[in-house]
Amino acid sequence: MVLDITSLISGRVNKIDFNYTIEATDENSVIPPYDVSFTAPVRVSGIVTDNAGYIKLTVNAEIDYKSRCARCLEDVFGTFTLEFNRTVAISGTLQNEQNDDYVICKNGLLDIDRELVEDLMLEFPSKLLCKEECAGLCSKCGKNLNLGPCDCPKKKEIDPRLAILQKLLEND
Repeated sequence: MVLDITSLISGRVNKIDFNYTIEATDENSVIPPYDVSFTAPVRVSGIVTDNAGYIKLTVNAEIDYKSRCARCLEDVFGTFTLEFNRTVAISGTLQNEQNDDYVICKNGLLDIDRELVEDLMLEFPSKLLCKEECAGLCSKCGKNLNLGPCDCPKKKEIDPRLAILQKLLEND
């Protein structure tokens, strides 16, 4: 969403509220990370405030997702919440407009989606778990260990790269 904040810049209003949704399938919008699908439109709300020339952007987003657990491959459903704040600068007022600390407002227009997509890509978890204490899958038979222990022999196997060290221990 590109928000017109000319009324805020001119001093006619002190704040502008916004509330909208983004479809995850829209071109140039939010693209889910690998193996994640968004199950509903991204809900975005926020406010742009002016406090004596200091313009601040606050954005909140909620994203419903579906993925697979990184350990046991069971389906994981959840809602990811993202909140961020940025200082808004008017184009031409900064020496270095490539500074990530500021959102640049050009011709009274503020591109909120660009900042949202960037933060979402940085903040969305790279691995999702069905629960923190997920036991995962057995490395031998592939059984989901959350459902109980497997029937594999409990003989401890040594990493073949370290087998030479085992021989040293056997000699003692």
